[in-house]
Amino acid sequence: MLTQQFVTFDVENHFFGVPVGAVQEVLLNEHYTAMPLAPPAYGGLFNLRGEVIGTVDLRVRFGMAPRPITGPVINVVVRVAGEAVSLLVDRIGLVADLDDSAFEPPPETLTGPTRRMVTGTYKTEGRLLLVLDVDQCVNPTPAVAAV
Repeated sequence: MLTQQFVTFDVENHFFGVPVGAVQEVLLNEHYTAMPLAPPAYGGLFNLRGEVIGTVDLRVRFGMAPRPITGPVINVVVRVAGEAVSLLVDRIGLVADLDDSAFEPPPETLTGPTRRMVTGTYKTEGRLLLVLDVDQCVNPTPAVAAV
């Protein structure tokens, strides 16, 4: 039985996961610098041990109201094309080991630009885990359809 590991998190009431191999680290941060002229989904910049990291507000990417970037915010730092980018999330979950045979395509009810950010799903205990395509999440093309 082949399994994959996913870092899980919530954005509003939706349960998401990204492959462990794409995640550099998870951290709390509260010091951000605004990014003038950036697309609305880009929440700001912060310094991580001398590296400037851009943030993507997943709420905005999924057509929800943006989060205020004040106080501690959870950052899931992922690697995309060799660069670190932070996904801003509401709550971090556990690392989930999921059986490859349980992987399913995205549901038909998931439509619009959001659908292209989800590669598939897993039915977990009590919740449907939506697996995100990290590359699509950081793409600056606005996503306006709600999950």
